Amino acid sequence: MTELWKSITSISLWGSIVNALMVLAGASFGLLLRSVMKRGAEGGAMQRVSDALMKGLALCVILIGVQGAIKTTNMILVILCIVFGTVIGELCRLEHGMEVLGEKLERATKGRFGEVTRGFVSASLLFCVGSMAIVGALNSGLMRDHTMQYTKGLIDMCVAVVFASTMGFGVLFSSGLILLYQGSITLLATLIAPYLTTYVITEMTAVGSLLIMGLGLNMLGLTKLKIMNHLPAVFLPLLFCLFM
Repeated sequence: MTELWKSITSISLWGSIVNALMVLAGASFGLLLRSVMKRGAEGGAMQRVSDALMKGLALCVILIGVQGAIKTTNMILVILCIVFGTVIGELCRLEHGMEVLGEKLERATKGRFGEVTRGFVSASLLFCVGSMAIVGALNSGLMRDHTMQYTKGLIDMCVAVVFASTMGFGVLFSSGLILLYQGSITLLATLIAPYLTTYVITEMTAVGSLLIMGLGLNMLGLTKLKIMNHLPAVFLPLLFCLFM
């Protein structure tokens, strides 16, 4: 049994698979909780609870964003990444692409689970942007050490419960993006590790944290930022640092 477990954990993608499964489990429980809340409360009461949860969660999301953003050591680099990343995202119409994907998923499920796009985009951004996602995936690829991905998975699972209970079915699909994003970093670890220095990861996290703050403001209804159109900015510190 011990040998079997060692064989399983020696798979480089194991950490990403576990992380994705934990999000899937958390989102499933959140959807169950959402269903129970709907049956156990009147329509108006349920809406008030949902709105209150959403606003409370939005404040937590903003705090997460602030904590990551203030770690930057190069504000000019962050500004450049946001500017050029936004131009790339707008030209590629990433937000529109995500909306189309969300609409296709809604049609595939015949609309039985409501809006998919908001939960998918919001959860994916929060789960994939951050140093734990990058460093954890690198550790899995280089050393077959999945400890950080297990830890991140536990955190993501708890967040997925709350997200799914308020945003619905779309949060489930974020597990697939986690597997794709972190799995890609793991598989390419030996190639990209020399370039993902502590400095680069810190600046990527800072840029991503700004987007997380924007996500929180959207959740509060204060802004209508097209967060996905800013997403390329997260990866530009890697490119800029090659030439700076």
